[in-house]
Amino acid sequence: MGIDLLFKIAAIGILVAVLYQVLVRAGREDQAMMTTLAGLIIVLTMVIKEVSGLFDTVRTMFNL
Repeated sequence: MGIDLLFKIAAIGILVAVLYQVLVRAGREDQAMMTTLAGLIIVLTMVIKEVSGLFDTVRTMFNL
């Protein structure tokens, strides 16, 4: 895991925030909410992969 993961999450957050504001001002609140949920799912997927790698490392360290 490197600093690039944090930059990716930050970039996704900024992109989702901008899209949310644009869609809300255009009167498309439902699409803005779906955009926010999609961004959240993408970030959670990235984090889950990293946590899975952490658990694999701990498992191999302790021979479980």
